[in-house]
Amino acid sequence: MTKASLLFKSLRPHQWVKNGFVLIPLLFAQKVFHFPSLLKSLIALAIFCLLAGAIYLINDLIDLEADRAHPAKKDRPLAAGMITPRLAKVAAGIFLLLSLVSGFLLSAEFFLVVVIYVAVQALYNYRLKDVVILDLFCISSGFFLRMIGGAVAIQVIISHWLIICTVLISIFLALAKRRHELVLLGVASAINHRKVLSEYDPYLLDQMIGVITGSTLLSYMLYCISPDTIEKFQTDRMIYTFPFVLYGILRYLYLIHKRGRGGAPEKVIFSDSPLLISVLLWGFFSMLIVYRVI
Repeated sequence: MTKASLLFKSLRPHQWVKNGFVLIPLLFAQKVFHFPSLLKSLIALAIFCLLAGAIYLINDLIDLEADRAHPAKKDRPLAAGMITPRLAKVAAGIFLLLSLVSGFLLSAEFFLVVVIYVAVQALYNYRLKDVVILDLFCISSGFFLRMIGGAVAIQVIISHWLIICTVLISIFLALAKRRHELVLLGVASAINHRKVLSEYDPYLLDQMIGVITGSTLLSYMLYCISPDTIEKFQTDRMIYTFPFVLYGILRYLYLIHKRGRGGAPEKVIFSDSPLLISVLLWGFFSMLIVYRVI
């Protein structure tokens, strides 16, 4: 592989699916077919992809030695020595600068969200990743800020219930990631790889996952039947999307506990057909209901 392709691989494009949260406000603000809003949302999506790539490079530089001892991460181009730390630093700096400038050009509000995202990632890398529970909130904030960025890019206000649902589902994914690390590496090796894992154990994480799962489902159900939601969309049929959310979360729990997966949600979604179908059906029927086709 060429240096360019190895560098692109280090940007982890397979993880950019997380940036899809940027598009959620576009759907629920009923602006998918409004071209100026669609264009701004796609630009915001591209900026977050560029920004995420820069952050991933920085993460790999910080965790270089730990990644070399990790059974999966040791094959990353930087950890495997296929690209140099100097190249990674230069590329990260360029991509970070481009994303900040692009964010500013899109709008001042969006630029502020981007700056907050970078600040949270910096705090996470240099301190908060070793602080129990706060590490989960930092991971969750990445999803939340993506959605907020998508909202300010097209200047819409999103439902408080939708914000709560996003925070909860992202904490759910963060908990699944921590559990996967513990199970995959074993307690002793996991602690060497990530210090905060000494504060967790599978039982505690399972208890947390149970609480967050119930809270997520309840919050989404309340969002669907909220008078504000019904008034906004002029229909009470959003509740019909609840079975897809319920199935998707239960399927993800099955994959965590019975298949030993959950470390990388972007890989889980695209490698498990039932889960992918439930996500696609949720998106499809949500659009039909939001635009009152059904």
